[in-house]
Amino acid sequence: MKDIFTIALSKGRIFKETMPLLAHAGIEPVDDPETSRKLILDTNQEDVKLVIIRATDVPTYVQYGAAEVGVAGKDVLMEHGGEGLYEPLDLEIARCKLMVAGPEGVPSGHGRLRIATKFVNCTKRYYAEQGKQVEMIKLYGSMELAPLVGLADRIVDVVDTGNTLKANGLMPLEHIADISSRLVVNKAAMKMKHERIRRFIDLMQEAVVKNRPAG
Repeated sequence: MKDIFTIALSKGRIFKETMPLLAHAGIEPVDDPETSRKLILDTNQEDVKLVIIRATDVPTYVQYGAAEVGVAGKDVLMEHGGEGLYEPLDLEIARCKLMVAGPEGVPSGHGRLRIATKFVNCTKRYYAEQGKQVEMIKLYGSMELAPLVGLADRIVDVVDTGNTLKANGLMPLEHIADISSRLVVNKAAMKMKHERIRRFIDLMQEAVVKNRPAG
C-alpha cells in the first residue's frame, strides 16, 4: 500500500482556479467534484487523493493531519488563526478583498457599532487595533440583508466586484485585507514527508509564475 498524499480543497472558484496549478504538478482528478457525490476524489496518480470540504474546514483538516496540504483563502486562514500550519505559497488565485460595508451616506452614530459577519475574529482584531469596541453578530450568509432590516450597522465580508453590495444599497467603506488563496501545509507532514512536499511546493510555485498575466 502506497503512502497516500491528500490535498484538501473546497468546491467552486478555488477548486476551478487550483486545477491548472495542480495539472502543472502532474495531478488531475479522475472525477468531477461538481457531478460526483464522492467526498474523496481519485486522481491520475494512484497515491494522490483530493478531499472536497467546506472552505472554512480546510485549515482544520490540514492542521490535524487529515490532509498533508490544502488550499484556503487568506480570509479563512486569518479567521482560523493558522495553528499547526505552514503557509509557504500565495497561489495568487481567487482574489478579492475583506471589507467593511454599509449603507451609503448613513452616519455610524455615537453608540457601539453592530457588525454582522462570519469573520468574527478578523473583525474583532481590526476594530481592536483602532481602539474601538463593537458588538458582533455572527451570520453565515446573506450579510447584505443585515443593515437593510436593522440587524446591524455594518457588515464585514469578502468583496469581489461589489455588485451584490450595490444591488442592495450598500457600499464598501473600509479595506481590511487583500485576499487570495494560499497553499497550507501540515507542520508534522512537512517534517515526515519533507522531500515530497518540498517538490510539490516547487511545482506549484512554477505554476503560479506561469499563470501570471504578462506585463
